[in-house]
Amino acid sequence: MAIPQSFIQELLARADVVDIVGRYVPLKKGGANFMGLCPFHGEKSPSFSVSPSKQFFHCFGCGKNGNAIGFLMEHAGMSFVEAVKDLAQQYGMQVPDDERSPQDRERAAEQRQKQATLSDVLEKAGEAYRRQLRVSPKAVDYLKGRGLSGDIAKQFGLGYAPEGWRSLASVFANYDDPLLAESGLVIVNVDDDSGEEKRYDRFRDRVMFPIRNVKGECIGFGGRVLGEGTPKYLNSPETPVFSKGRELYGLFEARAALRERGYVLVTEGYMDVVALAQLGFPNAVATLGTACTPDHVQKLFRFTDKVVFSFDGDAAGRRAARKALDGALPYATDVRSVKFLFLPAEHDPDSFVREFGAEAFEGCITEAVPLSRFLIDAARDGCDLTTAEGRAHMASNARPMWHLLPDGAIKRQLLGELADLVQLGNHELTDLWGLTKPSPAARRAPGSYEKNSNTDRFDPGSGPKTFKNKPQGGFQTPVSGATPRRYAPGRSAPPSREDRALCLLFTDPGAWEALSNEEHALLCGLAAPHGPLFVWLDGQNHEHGPQTWGALQATLTGVPDADFLVRKVTETPSDIENDPGELKNVLHQIALETLRVESARLAALADSDPEALARFREVRARHEELKANKTV
Repeated sequence: MAIPQSFIQELLARADVVDIVGRYVPLKKGGANFMGLCPFHGEKSPSFSVSPSKQFFHCFGCGKNGNAIGFLMEHAGMSFVEAVKDLAQQYGMQVPDDERSPQDRERAAEQRQKQATLSDVLEKAGEAYRRQLRVSPKAVDYLKGRGLSGDIAKQFGLGYAPEGWRSLASVFANYDDPLLAESGLVIVNVDDDSGEEKRYDRFRDRVMFPIRNVKGECIGFGGRVLGEGTPKYLNSPETPVFSKGRELYGLFEARAALRERGYVLVTEGYMDVVALAQLGFPNAVATLGTACTPDHVQKLFRFTDKVVFSFDGDAAGRRAARKALDGALPYATDVRSVKFLFLPAEHDPDSFVREFGAEAFEGCITEAVPLSRFLIDAARDGCDLTTAEGRAHMASNARPMWHLLPDGAIKRQLLGELADLVQLGNHELTDLWGLTKPSPAARRAPGSYEKNSNTDRFDPGSGPKTFKNKPQGGFQTPVSGATPRRYAPGRSAPPSREDRALCLLFTDPGAWEALSNEEHALLCGLAAPHGPLFVWLDGQNHEHGPQTWGALQATLTGVPDADFLVRKVTETPSDIENDPGELKNVLHQIALETLRVESARLAALADSDPEALARFREVRARHEELKANKTV
């Protein structure tokens, strides 16, 4: 969806960043600003400042800064559109959405209201379960037997669903309320003969683990049976607020620890998460009784660039790891780390730490199998590489996995390793996989261009290269001595950095998800037409995942400045090629220019405004840091 820039400005004018940040971070008045411990990195003395006059937060320790929208994106892992919607809801503002019909908007409003109502129902049940835990000796004994303290149970909101078929009837005045069934708390069966409805509680005699979304709202439960009943673990069913293929247990509680530790540990069960938090690993989460999905991985990479999957070392653990590999491959860019930790079959993370200690477990995490190695191991599993048949089998196994990887250094290196193992050349292997163009390109003169339906690719052949990356934005321009490119009459000039960013991000399906929240905010905050178009792209990625340019173009009807976008994409000179570092270069230049403009604005105010002077110094320092690091 495209959110008008005017609405975003009005929203930020109404929102109080001190109020928004203060809901998550204890703040104390310190001069003109408010100070607190930074939620983005561990510290013992406050270096996190929130300015009510500038409506801006800044950490002098880790450098995180931004407005109210940026805080929600960084702290809660929201996308730009999610943060705008959440903030607008808090201030009673309706986010403009002119693309949908009035009927669609009304249905969406009803859906949001239902979701809020269901979360209220689930939270009320959670409170009842927590009260029951305090008066249930056997449930308390079970948790103590698992080594859990009262503090950790309180932190995760653990509870107990008592025995009895209709215990929730004492919690809700109307046990026949359809919301109880829709939220998954009550099961409704209809007798085939009499047509009579029978209602009973879904969770009975179980320790209850509330499942929360990234905003801390209760969206479902997991229940662990006491004794020998089955199933051992029971989850809430799919509801309008809960989808186990997208949610992760413990993510809300682990947010701060993920930033402090720098990685997330993905385990297989609720108890692993709670026990590990008590044992010194609060950065653990768990899938909800299902295989790890691409949606899970995508959500995790909003909080950290390092993911470690922990599985049992038995056959079932290997199968689960293989599914997690498939989910992680599309997001395994060169700046992210994905590893796989396999514990001995007789141990889960909880038991391993208790027997061998936290240091030994940290060592296992450090030595976990990298994604690249696990991909090769998975491809060669069951293949005898001493035979042509075994090598052919491995090549067949590797193709779908390798194809899922985003383009980059990891993908190219793996191609070489796989080719060596199956005793083929790189080009022979990609030709076998049907990923190379037919031979006519090889018959053209060195240095010529190969036309295809997507782009014009420079084929260096054996002749001299006449193009190189220019530092400003990474565009392809002639080197000294080469014949300069002449534009045909009426042809537009080379694209601006902002134009180039549009083309790169709208035509590369995985590029937007590979960016950081800071980079998202930078692009979404650009002036029209670029900023609003990036806001729309962010919404599309959040709602539908990565899409090709063709799919995006088909949904552009009614989007403001859609004609501008289409023109920029189609007018891009055919000899401008994408390369892995180009987008980073473009973003670097945009960030530098944004800081330069902000610095100039503040400099004009610095003589008469001490706060403007302080902010000017911060911006200049960040500008110099970017110039030195060559990165956003």
